Amino acid sequence: MPAVAAARAPEVTSRGSQTAVPCLFMRGGTSRGPFFDARLLPDDPGVRDAVLLAAMGSPDPRQIDGIGGAHPLTSKIGIVRPATEAAVDLEWTFAQVQPGGDVVDTSSNCGNMLAAVLPFAVETGMVVPTGDRTTARVLTRNTGMVAEITVATPADRSGARHVAYEGTARIDGVPGTAAPVEIGFLDTAGSVAGSLLPTGRVRDTVEVPGVGPVDVTLIDNGQPLVVVAAERLGATGYETPAQIDADDDLRARVEALRLVCGAAMGLGDVTTRNYPKMTLVAPPRHGGTLSTRSLIPRVCHQSIGVLAAVTAATACVLEGSVAHDVAAAVSGPEPTVSVEHPSGEFSVTLGRDPDDPQQVTRSALLRTARLIMAGDLLVPRSVWDPTPTVQEKKSA
Repeated sequence: MPAVAAARAPEVTSRGSQTAVPCLFMRGGTSRGPFFDARLLPDDPGVRDAVLLAAMGSPDPRQIDGIGGAHPLTSKIGIVRPATEAAVDLEWTFAQVQPGGDVVDTSSNCGNMLAAVLPFAVETGMVVPTGDRTTARVLTRNTGMVAEITVATPADRSGARHVAYEGTARIDGVPGTAAPVEIGFLDTAGSVAGSLLPTGRVRDTVEVPGVGPVDVTLIDNGQPLVVVAAERLGATGYETPAQIDADDDLRARVEALRLVCGAAMGLGDVTTRNYPKMTLVAPPRHGGTLSTRSLIPRVCHQSIGVLAAVTAATACVLEGSVAHDVAAAVSGPEPTVSVEHPSGEFSVTLGRDPDDPQQVTRSALLRTARLIMAGDLLVPRSVWDPTPTVQEKKSA
């Protein structure tokens, strides 16, 4: 176990008419966004969400008055703190903001942003490395999922250890190479929907208004996912993200299916939720196991989310699933599933119960991360002013 420091991070301060919140701007996998020390944000969830919306510049499609990137993949937030439970080292909350929306969604999770959690903790002194590799157990508070994350922490000439960001690892969807971030998921089944197969079946046929009966696999191995054959919705499964985003009729069919499947998965009315995610599947074209086009949930992903890839890979090895129908064959107790996506491929190694190959017990994958900027993120004091009042100072 690494040494986990309880020392508080730099305090929130004022800068003229604005509140200055310490922040690291980081890339995690194929996503990026600001990371905050949870102990420095407002305790009140409503005020916290107002701060986060102001930080990102939402609601505005361009997010021109904040640091959001005008796309769901670059409108994500990480909130990290030392663990309050003995079994883990760190806890984090993932927050998704839609550029044009005014809601901060903390009900789902993000395996890409997860890759930056341990680097953030080392950078801020929450975790103190003691060797060339540092491993920490991280609890995702959104869903209760636990992951083991390992990063390289070499020593510099003075002997101080730091996170290594440069390296030879390459992930599709990110230019260049970087140091690897190893992620092992310990228990992801039913992260949001309560079980790996929320309906108890590997395949369901649902009736969709305006579309008719559609065969789907409803599955949650870290991400509630609807897996559907692309051709059933009038697509090939090989479209570019731009082509899918421009096809209003296709996206309308996908959304209609999502609403029906959300209810079937026991998630209720998902109209305003960011899950379940939608994944259109087709036979692989580039030597992988499965071709995917993932919607998050209404915009096509430029690649595929980490946990969506884990869940789609899991569906591939379940006989009778929609994904299994079109996937290349995989075998063995720990198969590596290559999930093709618009930017390349994503490899996921699955552990299966040798007595029941339909049961997936673990998953492992590789991501990269990088610290992009460190400093204070400024929000108007009208949004949040933590400065004690005169009366509070007198009573302190």
